[in-house]
Amino acid sequence: MKLFRSLTHRSFASLWVGQTISRVGDHLYEVALAWWVLQKTGSAVQMGAVLIFSFAPMVLFLMIGGVAGDRYPRGRIMLISDLARGIVVALIAAAAYAGRLEVWHVYIGSVIFGFADAFFAPAYAASVPELVHRDLLGSANSLTSLSVQIGRIAGPAIGAGLVKLGGTPLAFALNSVSFFLSALFVLPLVMQPRTPRQTESAPSFWRELREGWALVIGLPWLWITIAVMALTNVTLAGPYAVALPFLVKDQMHRDVGTLGMLYSIFPMGYVLSAVWLGSASVFRRAGWMIYLGVAIAGAMMLVIGLPVPLVLIGIAAFINGAALEAAMLTWTLVLQEKIQPQMLGRVSSIESLGSYALIPIGFGLVGFATDHVGARWVIIVCGGITALLALAALLHPAVRKL
Repeated sequence: MKLFRSLTHRSFASLWVGQTISRVGDHLYEVALAWWVLQKTGSAVQMGAVLIFSFAPMVLFLMIGGVAGDRYPRGRIMLISDLARGIVVALIAAAAYAGRLEVWHVYIGSVIFGFADAFFAPAYAASVPELVHRDLLGSANSLTSLSVQIGRIAGPAIGAGLVKLGGTPLAFALNSVSFFLSALFVLPLVMQPRTPRQTESAPSFWRELREGWALVIGLPWLWITIAVMALTNVTLAGPYAVALPFLVKDQMHRDVGTLGMLYSIFPMGYVLSAVWLGSASVFRRAGWMIYLGVAIAGAMMLVIGLPVPLVLIGIAAFINGAALEAAMLTWTLVLQEKIQPQMLGRVSSIESLGSYALIPIGFGLVGFATDHVGARWVIIVCGGITALLALAALLHPAVRKL
């Protein structure tokens, strides 16, 4: 299949396997941590605060991570990031086993975790075009997304099962192990010779930063999309991460098994789009695919908030994932095709910074709103806002012609 052609490149295949393992660990940790916070505090504000402490440092240090990814060996950056995150989660697991884990421990761990993430993400994004041929980028991007979705499908189900079997400490410990395994698969990249860009005398940090921002500001399709994503990420990520557990527990009156099932259904839609786009040879009407995909995802989030049968919520979650994945994979390929390789680390970090900048604030607002008006209304309103924002962006000719 065309989807798997990029795995013929050994370095990419090794990185992909490692990240797949790590992402399974991430998502089993996600559902275990959400349930731990619910049991420990019963507060949506606390749930949002944990996510804020993870996202805020990632957002603050993304620019540094992007410049570092263009200046230093990307394999080494990813290795150090994996090891740091593995150690942090191991300490959280140890505290949980000892019965001494407190919310403030999770806050500190989340800050360090987010800092390490800020270096890993730009390095990974800029590494993919270096590891595979240009005509295999669609395959590589789809497989990268597929590894995320494997984690999102398997992780919550495994996490919910582990919580029932051995409690949250066991789930935390397995996430830590997944990072150390991922680090082993990153080692082949560390052993590769440095590229000319990484061995020559590099300009100053601030000059490289200005170059990245100048490029983004000079391309309307780029900064408009970043701005829209900054808002729609709030209205999609907030309800998904903060409000959905409370919808399941307080208004649907179901347990962690239902939460794990829903968290697994979303990425099944992602997998469908990843397989389809990974086998496609040509991407046409990118602007329309990106923004209509986001609009459909918003509409399905609205449906999830409605008082409808669980089977309809599951169908909406599946469509949400498929539409959002089609939009994001198209966007990733647009960046790789239109941005020069030596600028891709910085542009990727600026894109991530812009897209995620408001998410910590969104987590806090969604947590506050969930406590005061209920998860159902929060999800309905946020879904509607997402759809309207995406459709409004299509009014700009630079977006429509992309």
